[in-house]
Amino acid sequence: MTLIKPKKIRADQLLVDRGLAETRSKASAFILAGKVFSGDKKINKPGDFLLPDSLLELKDKDHPWVSRGGIKLAHALKIFNFTATNKICLDLGASTGGFTDVLLTHGAKKIYAVDVGYGQLAWKLRDNPRVIIMEKTNARYLQSKNFSEKIDLITCDASFIGLRTILPASLHLVGNEAWLIALIKPQFEVGKKDLGKGGIVTDPVLHQKVCDTIWKWVEEQGWNVMDIIESPILGAEGNKEFLLGAYKNR
Repeated sequence: MTLIKPKKIRADQLLVDRGLAETRSKASAFILAGKVFSGDKKINKPGDFLLPDSLLELKDKDHPWVSRGGIKLAHALKIFNFTATNKICLDLGASTGGFTDVLLTHGAKKIYAVDVGYGQLAWKLRDNPRVIIMEKTNARYLQSKNFSEKIDLITCDASFIGLRTILPASLHLVGNEAWLIALIKPQFEVGKKDLGKGGIVTDPVLHQKVCDTIWKWVEEQGWNVMDIIESPILGAEGNKEFLLGAYKNR
């Protein structure tokens, strides 16, 4: 049997995909400044090709988290006044672990880090006994038998999939009281015809339409939406993103 080797990706693009840089131009700047490493090896050129599961680390960052995603969740926890302390958390689309990192820092008891990919979670998170790594796992098919207890807090930062597709299974894994923070990415919620150049959604009318649709859908699932706020930073390639906060009481 012939094994198919995974296609390699440019280092600058991989930085963007991992949430370590906002755009390829910024990723290139980080690389040329000598701030990007794969293990002990410095990445010297933006055009260096790496395996999709290569370890990547950005040193001398302007934030304390393993990826930029941490900035978004830390902001949401503060604005929505949610606490992760002693909570059983489910982090969907964990990737490098920006959200997981924040949850740990905020005192989470346990975090199930779910991602359909493999080998992306930062090493410092892999070594933490409070992190349960669930790689090569499609969140669409999660079941209660995958967990030893009910979930208190769900966080979601997923790409290339809409929230109405990825969230349904997880919303049924919670206990009597639960909280949800989900990152809304309009570029994965609208149709292709509404995408601008480079896959960016710039129309504020579309932003509002997407947010209204997600708000209504979450409430139809039996949750109470507190608010939807703008993310404090832009997403990959400059897309505006939004954070939804919701809770459930049975």
